[in-house]
Amino acid sequence: MSAVRFAALLMALPAAAHAQSSNCTIPASVPSPHPELASAGEPQRIVPIGGYTLAITWAPEYCHGNVTKSAASFACQSGSRFGFTLHGLWPDGVGKEWPQYCKSTDLLPEPVIKSAICSTPSAQLLQHEWSKHGTCMVGETPASYFRRSTGLYAQLRYPDMSALSRRPLTARDFADAFAKTNGISADVVRVTANRQGWLDELWLCLDRKFAFTRCAEHSGGLAPSAPLKIWRGQR
Repeated sequence: MSAVRFAALLMALPAAAHAQSSNCTIPASVPSPHPELASAGEPQRIVPIGGYTLAITWAPEYCHGNVTKSAASFACQSGSRFGFTLHGLWPDGVGKEWPQYCKSTDLLPEPVIKSAICSTPSAQLLQHEWSKHGTCMVGETPASYFRRSTGLYAQLRYPDMSALSRRPLTARDFADAFAKTNGISADVVRVTANRQGWLDELWLCLDRKFAFTRCAEHSGGLAPSAPLKIWRGQR
């Protein structure tokens, strides 16, 4: 998606949706990622797919802890301003284990990276997501995998993050607010936080047809009553 088209899309969305990027220009060139491979700690695992998780990251909190890292340069230091960014689309297993690194893969072509960089602002993370997760989805190519994940991400809408950050909040409060904004049930949403209780990510549960579905009990996230804080940074 071109920077002009991306900006036009954002202008057409209601204000609550602007927790994505309010200023993202696709760079003329992008870093070449390094290979992402299965390892002893992250082994290849081929198991049946039972559904999917769409993971989105609260970028102000990510950048607060990673602003000096080169991998975060585009997301945090480029002059772009991001709210929620797309972490990835993950196939889940039928049980507690999920498939990963299902087949070896080449490095992503630059046009594919550029097509997704305003949703997932890291070339290396894009390589990681395709290598670890996308290769397990039958029939997907890198281009089709990122079209699917960025398409799902683009449909999301967001509550007033500034207002929410200024009041006492639990994980359930935030899940309720996000669910209401998107017209879905709160049991679709898993909220994660760092050790200090600051909002980190949302994990949205999808069925095998990529429709929202109730999350399984073993799917993780904060307890509904857990206190939650939202880092705004300079926003």
